Amino acid sequence: MADPVSPTGVDTARRVTVVVDDQQTGVAIDATRWADLAAATLTSEGARGELTLTFVDLDEMTELNTEHMGSHGPTDVLSFPLDGVDDAFEPLAASGAPRLLGDVVVCPDVARRNAPDHAGTLDDELALLVVHGCLHVLGYDHAEPDETRIMRARELELLSAHHWGGPAPAGFRQEHTS
Repeated sequence: MADPVSPTGVDTARRVTVVVDDQQTGVAIDATRWADLAAATLTSEGARGELTLTFVDLDEMTELNTEHMGSHGPTDVLSFPLDGVDDAFEPLAASGAPRLLGDVVVCPDVARRNAPDHAGTLDDELALLVVHGCLHVLGYDHAEPDETRIMRARELELLSAHHWGGPAPAGFRQEHTS
């Protein structure tokens, strides 16, 4: 991946910085909007540090999914925690050096394909993927039914607070219908 190019999404307390890198051309991305959603998510969870949010094309996501997950074909979002989940909630070092929370990689082309049978709209799908990826970086998982229930409930709370500014729209789903 190329170096991130647009630092945005710094929360007002300077506890969280989100750097956005849009490496794809298939879907128009509002880097500031998605960085702000990621920063709000991380801040709501009490995290401190820096996150990179990268948007990639199908080929890049396919390579990442094969290399890191052992799966063939593209996926919608991958998360890579870096400095350790426990460190994400500790005060920043006196040196002021940023703590690297991790990387969230989103494939907007997969999001566009999945949106009608999932979140409902591309906008809601991208928002769900950003929040979902951030929660993975912070240690949430959905491998077990109890973990899934907890993670989905938190996604919905965060989307309601920071994406919709109220309850989820009628067509929103967190589970794929097909």
